[in-house]
Amino acid sequence: MMMRNYLLLSCSLLITGLINAQNYPQTKKEQVTDVYFGTQVSDPYRWLEDDRSAETKEWVKRQNKTTEEYLSKIPYRDSVKARMKELWNYPKMSVPFRTKDNYFVYTNDGLQNQFVLNILRTGPSSKPEPFLDPNSLSEDGTVNIGGVSVSKDGRYMAFSTSKAGSDWNEIRVKNVVNGNLSGDLVKWVKFSGIAWHKDGFFYSRYDEPDSAQLLKGKNEFHKVYYHTLGNPQKYDVLVYHDKENPLRNFYAGTTEDERFLILAGSQGTSGNNLMVKDLSLENSDWITIVDHFNSDYDVIDNDSTRLLILTNNGAPRYQLISVDVRNPNETPKVIIPESEDVLQYVYPAHNFLVAKCMKDARTVLKIFTRSGKFVTNIPLATIGTVDQLSASKKDELLFYSLTSFTSPSTIYQYNLRTKVQTEYFAPKINFDFSAYDTKQVFYPGKDGTKIPMFIVHKKGIQLDGSNPVLLYGYGGFNLPQTPSFKIERLVFLERGGIFALANIRGGGEYGEEWHKAGTKLRKQNVFDDFIAAAEYLISEKYTSPEKIGIQGRSNGGLLVGAVMTQRPDLFKVALPAVGVLDMLRYHKFTIGWAWKGDYGSSENEDEFRYLLGYSPLHTLKPGVQYPATLVTTGDHDDRVVPAHSFKFIAQLQEVQSGNNPVLIRVDIDAGHASSTALGSSKPVAKQIDEHTDVFSFLMYYLGM
Repeated sequence: MMMRNYLLLSCSLLITGLINAQNYPQTKKEQVTDVYFGTQVSDPYRWLEDDRSAETKEWVKRQNKTTEEYLSKIPYRDSVKARMKELWNYPKMSVPFRTKDNYFVYTNDGLQNQFVLNILRTGPSSKPEPFLDPNSLSEDGTVNIGGVSVSKDGRYMAFSTSKAGSDWNEIRVKNVVNGNLSGDLVKWVKFSGIAWHKDGFFYSRYDEPDSAQLLKGKNEFHKVYYHTLGNPQKYDVLVYHDKENPLRNFYAGTTEDERFLILAGSQGTSGNNLMVKDLSLENSDWITIVDHFNSDYDVIDNDSTRLLILTNNGAPRYQLISVDVRNPNETPKVIIPESEDVLQYVYPAHNFLVAKCMKDARTVLKIFTRSGKFVTNIPLATIGTVDQLSASKKDELLFYSLTSFTSPSTIYQYNLRTKVQTEYFAPKINFDFSAYDTKQVFYPGKDGTKIPMFIVHKKGIQLDGSNPVLLYGYGGFNLPQTPSFKIERLVFLERGGIFALANIRGGGEYGEEWHKAGTKLRKQNVFDDFIAAAEYLISEKYTSPEKIGIQGRSNGGLLVGAVMTQRPDLFKVALPAVGVLDMLRYHKFTIGWAWKGDYGSSENEDEFRYLLGYSPLHTLKPGVQYPATLVTTGDHDDRVVPAHSFKFIAQLQEVQSGNNPVLIRVDIDAGHASSTALGSSKPVAKQIDEHTDVFSFLMYYLGM
């Protein structure tokens, strides 16, 4: 008993020592004021927007030093890292995908920084041969493979790479037969596909930027080019360029038969127009299929001159239609009609169409004939998410991966003709998943809207209000949050934590109406839904305000920033990652202008006043005790520029009252990317380091 009291006392002294050791680096303030519609808004940390300056780099260095000194005193940080590394170290695999004569598959032996692309030369059961290993492209694993595309004849693979997590890409070409790299190099590629036609490919790029604006300059005048194999890039042919509208992006694709070039133009993150060019005809004109940006249109295949298009026009939960390019103004033919489930994507497969649907944020797979007649559901082994699926019209095999909160991606092979499925690859990891429960609840939002939430925890927990909780959310851009497997969460769960995922409005869990309910002047719905999730967990005795941590990335970082400033009393720990935190200036950097459809803009008076009312940077107040906060970002994030995080933490450190620490962790040579089924642009070693720090901080301040 005396020993236990001694240990408790020691822990208490250590916590006090940590708090008293706070000594944030001084951040210079300047007299900078903007006037919006007669309202003056101060921006004293504007100088931190220059993330390449020597002064900003020195500020980052001092902040990182302070954070490292602080985190190093957490007594179990090393054990968290050791366990994180142990759990991460298991073989991983993607679904195989077929080209003309070969299959390809990504693999990772456990702790490789990046997944390796392998070729399967004699079918999906053959031994993988390494074909493209990004780990050999840099010593620290900061070069990663983006998109890959194989030519119709199967002879060449074009692949894109990026460095340090940047959205800027370069495209190279490799011979599939002998594995040799060609001399082709295409630079300044961004937000692009790789669409083969004959002896070259279409891609999208911007003009070469000024070096000072490389990671923060506004992206304008997106252009589509055609590159012929063997030619220097300077001879690439400009295919499409909109000189009148600099803030539009253009994505080029070709149908599988390479007859049609498909051009989708966008001026935001939702809604696109659609144009088609018949490449079988010399000097053919563009045919306009859709001339507005009010809805989404995604061409998934063609039957001769008829395009199969997935759209939410007139169908908020999406439908599949058929349009004849020879008569684009005729009434489209509906192939798969809208239903209660969200139709997320449709895959052409042999003589069928495979539909990936979502019901209450969980995946359902359905098979239809090419004419749209329902055939059957593909039975799934668990309630979860199909995060990868590959199918080919060349054969009857379909591959998909299924994951959940408590099961890593398992790959299944399904025969479309016989309806027989088998397990293709099952990962083995040193964790007892049988000891955990996952359930889905539906809780009321502030306005009575029914909102789903997943809750994951050890079996047999006591609902006494004492459990530590990590509440995660996103709520934006029509992106649904579904069950996913994250290794870092296992460390939290096995130490008694509860993980909760709130499927709040703004996302795509119930289609476009759910999305629109959390945009522009209705964005507060997103924050209210998240706050209501925390209040539900408290009212149901899962936890208490002193035991709740909140986490979100990117738009989810905005979510965390907004709710921690609106309800600082409700949360103990806040973890905003690569967040959009300055809502008045977000549109001035890189691709930020494209987010106006979700956020609105400070250039419009009513939207300015709404944004000012919740912008995390501008709603911080002196004398308030905000949650213990660890802001994370990357110095090469050229999507949500790190200035958001820099300015926010500088302001938070100035106004914070009480003993909760407020720190920032800036990853060097790292960008915006989050982890996916195929890893991340961030090397595994960097991911483990970051998650160790974030979860050590979280668990420490939740008293775990």
